[in-house]
Amino acid sequence: MGIFGGTFDPIHNAHIDIARAALEEARLDRIIFVVSARPPHKQGGPYASPEDRFAMVAAAVQENPRFEVSRVEIDREGPSYTVDTLDEIAEMHRDAALFLIIGLDSFLDLPKWKDPEGILSRARLLVIRRPNLPDEAPVPLKGRYDVLAFPETDLSSTEVRDRIVAEAPFGDLVPPPVARLIRERGVYRADH
Repeated sequence: MGIFGGTFDPIHNAHIDIARAALEEARLDRIIFVVSARPPHKQGGPYASPEDRFAMVAAAVQENPRFEVSRVEIDREGPSYTVDTLDEIAEMHRDAALFLIIGLDSFLDLPKWKDPEGILSRARLLVIRRPNLPDEAPVPLKGRYDVLAFPETDLSSTEVRDRIVAEAPFGDLVPPPVARLIRERGVYRADH
């Protein structure tokens, strides 16, 4: 079972493509998208509310029976740490082997997270390459991960938000149900 966490502010097409690649390459039965409340290691944002971000992910995954969305971090009091999320998901799915899908930028930062050894003992890492970052893993992580054969992309949630704020076309960057929801709710508008 793949665990794909993030702020998803908003979820975009590359997120969906990464999840599909993880399903195929790691032969996973399903992917759980975990919408974070406010990650302790991220500065700035999120810009949309947790409820809006959850709704966007739910809209993005509704057509794929192998994708689901989780509120485990949104509903947790206090900061959300990956190790705690893995514990909760493992408790709900006792027989599942867990695979944590993580971008190379976060992977390189993992030794600074809360209980990196605990994370590595609970889940196998599936790493997605990011442009302009070194492929060299920190020493404690060597041999404890797999790299997904996913083409590097520079598509980011920041780019999507920037287009929305600039009132530029953005529908080609996100799944159609997400574009509809953003327009209907006025997510990322100054008056939202």
